[in-house]
Amino acid sequence: MFLLIMRHGEAGWHTQDQQRALTESGRLASAAVAKQIAASRWRPEHIWCSPLVRARQTAAIVSELINCPVEEKTFITPDDDPGECLDRLIMASHQSLMLISHMPFVGAISTLLVDGHRRGIPFMTSQAVLLDMPIAGPGCADIRAQFFP
Repeated sequence: MFLLIMRHGEAGWHTQDQQRALTESGRLASAAVAKQIAASRWRPEHIWCSPLVRARQTAAIVSELINCPVEEKTFITPDDDPGECLDRLIMASHQSLMLISHMPFVGAISTLLVDGHRRGIPFMTSQAVLLDMPIAGPGCADIRAQFFP
């Protein structure tokens, strides 16, 4: 399985956390990363995104540019346990999947899959990493590519 993990684009701070929307810069950066992914050989067949506004907006931009469906998942919000997501990945039937979520979740799930721990690596807004996982499990993934705005 190829798994792309992306942090949402830059969001404004003028409202409650769950309602924060992308800034113009966030929309442009997300589109730039989506175009890089679209031009790569790792286009996902499906996107899972957090239900928070900024992640849904990022997913809509990515989905439009790479032409794949989006499904909201309640277990990939900022402070969710990456272990639950891992359980869902183990059961997933997709060969190429993308997660669009938030810090610290994107750092925690990436680190769990690559190194087997949950300390979390930093992600800048709109950054994406590509993990190659022969099987879904702690420490079973290798980072194959990174995409930056």
